[in-house]
Amino acid sequence: MQEIDRLELRYEVARKVIHLSSLSIPVIYCHITRDLALLILIPLFAGFFLVDLLKNFNRPVSQWYHKTFDAILREHELKGETIHLNGATWIAMSALLMVLFFPKVIAITAFSMVAVSDTVAAIAGKAFGRHRFGGKSMEGSAAFFLSSMVIVSIVPGLHPVIGYVMAAAATLTEAFMVRIVEIRIDDNLSIPLVSASVGMGCYMLFMPEQIAFLSMCR
Repeated sequence: MQEIDRLELRYEVARKVIHLSSLSIPVIYCHITRDLALLILIPLFAGFFLVDLLKNFNRPVSQWYHKTFDAILREHELKGETIHLNGATWIAMSALLMVLFFPKVIAITAFSMVAVSDTVAAIAGKAFGRHRFGGKSMEGSAAFFLSSMVIVSIVPGLHPVIGYVMAAAATLTEAFMVRIVEIRIDDNLSIPLVSASVGMGCYMLFMPEQIAFLSMCR
Protein backbone atom coordinates (compact mmCIF):
# COMPACT_ATOMS: atom_id res chain seq x y z
CA MET A 1 0.00 0.00 0.00
CA GLN A 2 1.32 3.43 -0.97
CA GLU A 3 2.13 5.66 1.99
CA ILE A 4 0.35 9.02 2.07
CA ASP A 5 2.73 12.00 1.98
CA ARG A 6 1.59 13.99 5.02
CA LEU A 7 4.28 16.67 5.12
CA GLU A 8 3.67 20.20 3.89
CA LEU A 9 6.48 21.82 1.90
CA ARG A 10 7.75 23.87 4.88
CA TYR A 11 8.05 20.72 7.04
CA GLU A 12 9.69 18.83 4.18
CA VAL A 13 12.21 21.66 3.88
CA ALA A 14 12.84 21.61 7.64
CA ARG A 15 13.31 17.85 7.55
CA LYS A 16 15.70 18.05 4.63
CA VAL A 17 17.71 20.92 6.11
CA ILE A 18 18.43 18.61 9.03
CA HIS A 19 19.19 15.83 6.55
CA LEU A 20 21.54 18.08 4.57
CA SER A 21 23.61 18.66 7.70
CA SER A 22 24.84 15.07 7.30
CA LEU A 23 26.99 16.39 4.43
CA SER A 24 29.38 17.34 7.24
CA ILE A 25 30.25 13.63 7.53
CA PRO A 26 31.90 13.20 4.11
CA VAL A 27 33.39 16.72 4.30
CA ILE A 28 35.07 15.87 7.61
CA TYR A 29 36.06 12.41 6.34
CA CYS A 30 37.98 14.13 3.52
CA HIS A 31 40.37 15.52 6.14
CA ILE A 32 40.70 12.73 8.70
CA THR A 33 41.85 9.11 8.68
CA ARG A 34 39.60 6.08 8.46
CA ASP A 35 40.48 5.07 12.04
CA LEU A 36 39.50 8.48 13.42
CA ALA A 37 36.27 8.43 11.39
CA LEU A 38 35.37 5.07 12.92
CA LEU A 39 36.22 6.39 16.38
CA ILE A 40 33.62 9.12 15.82
CA LEU A 41 30.96 7.14 13.94
CA ILE A 42 30.73 4.06 16.15
CA PRO A 43 29.62 5.92 19.31
CA LEU A 44 27.48 8.28 17.17
CA PHE A 45 25.58 5.35 15.69
CA ALA A 46 25.33 3.65 19.09
CA GLY A 47 23.82 6.81 20.61
CA PHE A 48 21.18 7.24 17.90
CA PHE A 49 20.33 3.54 17.99
CA LEU A 50 19.90 3.64 21.77
CA VAL A 51 17.46 6.57 21.52
CA ASP A 52 15.55 4.65 18.84
CA LEU A 53 15.21 1.65 21.11
CA LEU A 54 14.21 3.72 24.13
CA LYS A 55 11.54 5.64 22.22
CA ASN A 56 9.79 2.33 21.58
CA PHE A 57 9.97 1.04 25.14
CA ASN A 58 10.48 3.99 27.48
CA ARG A 59 7.50 6.32 27.93
CA PRO A 60 9.41 9.52 28.91
CA VAL A 61 11.76 9.14 25.95
CA SER A 62 8.83 8.37 23.64
CA GLN A 63 6.90 11.43 24.82
CA TRP A 64 9.93 13.70 24.36
CA TYR A 65 10.65 12.25 20.91
CA HIS A 66 7.13 12.69 19.56
CA LYS A 67 6.66 16.11 21.13
CA THR A 68 9.87 17.30 19.49
CA PHE A 69 9.74 15.64 16.09
CA ASP A 70 6.13 14.70 15.18
CA ALA A 71 5.71 17.67 12.84
CA ILE A 72 8.47 16.42 10.53
CA LEU A 73 7.84 12.68 10.79
CA ARG A 74 6.41 10.67 7.92
CA GLU A 75 3.34 8.47 8.23
CA HIS A 76 5.21 5.22 8.89
CA GLU A 77 7.35 6.94 11.54
CA LEU A 78 4.26 7.94 13.51
CA LYS A 79 2.80 4.46 13.61
CA GLY A 80 3.56 2.43 16.69
CA GLU A 81 2.70 -1.05 15.41
CA THR A 82 6.29 -1.98 14.62
CA ILE A 83 9.70 -0.92 15.85
CA HIS A 84 11.40 1.37 13.34
CA LEU A 85 14.59 3.40 13.14
CA ASN A 86 14.56 7.12 12.53
CA GLY A 87 16.48 8.93 9.80
CA ALA A 88 19.39 9.94 12.01
CA THR A 89 20.06 6.31 12.94
CA TRP A 90 19.93 5.19 9.32
CA ILE A 91 22.31 8.00 8.34
CA ALA A 92 24.79 7.08 11.08
CA MET A 93 24.57 3.39 10.16
CA SER A 94 25.07 4.20 6.48
CA ALA A 95 28.10 6.38 7.16
CA LEU A 96 29.62 3.69 9.36
CA LEU A 97 29.15 1.01 6.69
CA MET A 98 30.62 3.29 4.02
CA VAL A 99 33.76 3.88 6.06
CA LEU A 100 34.07 0.22 7.07
CA PHE A 101 33.70 -1.44 3.68
CA PHE A 102 34.55 0.99 0.87
CA PRO A 103 37.58 3.00 -0.26
CA LYS A 104 37.50 6.60 0.87
CA VAL A 105 36.71 8.24 -2.47
CA ILE A 106 33.78 5.88 -3.11
CA ALA A 107 32.44 6.28 0.42
CA ILE A 108 32.58 10.08 0.21
CA THR A 109 30.87 10.13 -3.18
CA ALA A 110 28.07 7.71 -2.30
CA PHE A 111 27.33 9.34 1.04
CA SER A 112 27.37 12.85 -0.42
CA MET A 113 24.63 11.74 -2.82
CA VAL A 114 22.31 10.68 -0.03
CA ALA A 115 23.03 13.88 1.89
CA VAL A 116 22.63 16.32 -1.01
CA SER A 117 20.78 14.66 -3.89
CA ASP A 118 18.12 13.03 -1.73
CA THR A 119 17.48 16.45 -0.17
CA VAL A 120 17.25 18.19 -3.55
CA ALA A 121 14.97 15.46 -4.94
CA ALA A 122 12.55 15.60 -2.02
CA ILE A 123 12.16 19.39 -2.15
CA ALA A 124 11.94 19.50 -5.96
CA GLY A 125 9.38 16.71 -5.97
CA LYS A 126 7.31 18.39 -3.28
CA ALA A 127 7.42 21.81 -4.94
CA PHE A 128 7.33 20.94 -8.65
CA GLY A 129 6.42 17.27 -8.93
CA ARG A 130 3.61 16.82 -11.47
CA HIS A 131 4.42 13.52 -13.15
CA ARG A 132 4.10 10.86 -10.48
CA PHE A 133 5.13 7.21 -10.39
CA GLY A 134 4.56 5.37 -7.15
CA GLY A 135 5.49 7.74 -4.36
CA LYS A 136 8.05 9.61 -6.48
CA SER A 137 8.01 12.17 -9.29
CA MET A 138 9.91 12.58 -12.54
CA GLU A 139 10.89 16.09 -11.47
CA GLY A 140 12.32 14.85 -8.16
CA SER A 141 14.27 12.06 -9.86
CA ALA A 142 15.65 14.50 -12.44
CA ALA A 143 16.77 16.81 -9.63
CA PHE A 144 18.42 13.86 -7.88
CA PHE A 145 20.34 12.84 -11.00
CA LEU A 146 21.50 16.34 -11.92
CA SER A 147 22.70 17.12 -8.40
CA SER A 148 24.48 13.76 -8.13
CA MET A 149 26.24 14.48 -11.44
CA VAL A 150 27.53 17.71 -9.91
CA ILE A 151 28.78 15.78 -6.88
CA VAL A 152 30.70 13.16 -8.89
CA SER A 153 32.27 15.91 -11.00
CA ILE A 154 33.86 17.62 -8.00
CA VAL A 155 34.97 14.66 -5.85
CA PRO A 156 38.76 14.48 -6.31
CA GLY A 157 40.25 11.16 -7.38
CA LEU A 158 37.02 9.62 -8.66
CA HIS A 159 37.02 8.37 -12.25
CA PRO A 160 34.32 10.49 -13.95
CA VAL A 161 32.68 7.68 -15.94
CA ILE A 162 32.43 5.47 -12.87
CA GLY A 163 31.06 8.47 -11.00
CA TYR A 164 28.32 8.91 -13.61
CA VAL A 165 27.41 5.23 -13.30
CA MET A 166 27.22 5.65 -9.53
CA ALA A 167 24.96 8.68 -10.01
CA ALA A 168 22.62 6.69 -12.27
CA ALA A 169 22.54 3.77 -9.81
CA ALA A 170 21.76 6.11 -6.92
CA THR A 171 18.96 7.80 -8.90
CA LEU A 172 17.32 4.49 -9.80
CA THR A 173 17.65 3.29 -6.21
CA GLU A 174 16.01 6.45 -4.85
CA ALA A 175 13.20 6.13 -7.39
CA PHE A 176 12.37 2.44 -7.19
CA MET A 177 13.87 0.62 -4.18
CA VAL A 178 11.14 1.33 -1.63
CA ARG A 179 10.36 -2.13 -0.30
CA ILE A 180 11.79 -5.60 -0.67
CA VAL A 181 9.52 -8.43 0.51
CA GLU A 182 7.43 -5.96 2.51
CA ILE A 183 10.45 -4.82 4.53
CA ARG A 184 11.04 -1.09 4.38
CA ILE A 185 14.44 -0.26 2.94
CA ASP A 186 15.37 3.23 4.04
CA ASP A 187 16.79 5.53 1.34
CA ASN A 188 19.52 6.67 3.71
CA LEU A 189 20.90 3.14 3.62
CA SER A 190 19.94 1.83 0.18
CA ILE A 191 21.16 4.81 -1.88
CA PRO A 192 24.78 4.90 -0.63
CA LEU A 193 25.12 1.11 -0.37
CA VAL A 194 23.90 0.47 -3.92
CA SER A 195 25.83 3.34 -5.50
CA ALA A 196 29.03 2.47 -3.60
CA SER A 197 28.70 -1.21 -4.51
CA VAL A 198 28.17 -0.32 -8.18
CA GLY A 199 31.18 1.99 -8.10
CA MET A 200 33.35 -0.66 -6.46
CA GLY A 201 32.17 -3.24 -8.99
CA CYS A 202 33.07 -0.93 -11.88
CA TYR A 203 36.57 -0.40 -10.53
CA MET A 204 37.04 -4.14 -10.03
CA LEU A 205 35.85 -4.92 -13.58
CA PHE A 206 37.42 -2.13 -15.58
CA MET A 207 40.19 -0.61 -13.45
CA PRO A 208 41.36 -3.35 -11.06
CA GLU A 209 44.81 -1.75 -10.82
CA GLN A 210 43.20 1.24 -9.10
CA ILE A 211 41.64 -0.75 -6.25
CA ALA A 212 44.86 -1.04 -4.24
CA PHE A 213 45.55 2.69 -4.70
CA LEU A 214 42.04 3.68 -3.63
CA SER A 215 42.22 1.40 -0.59
CA MET A 216 45.45 3.09 0.52
CA CYS A 217 43.84 6.55 0.45
CA ARG A 218 42.57 6.45 4.01
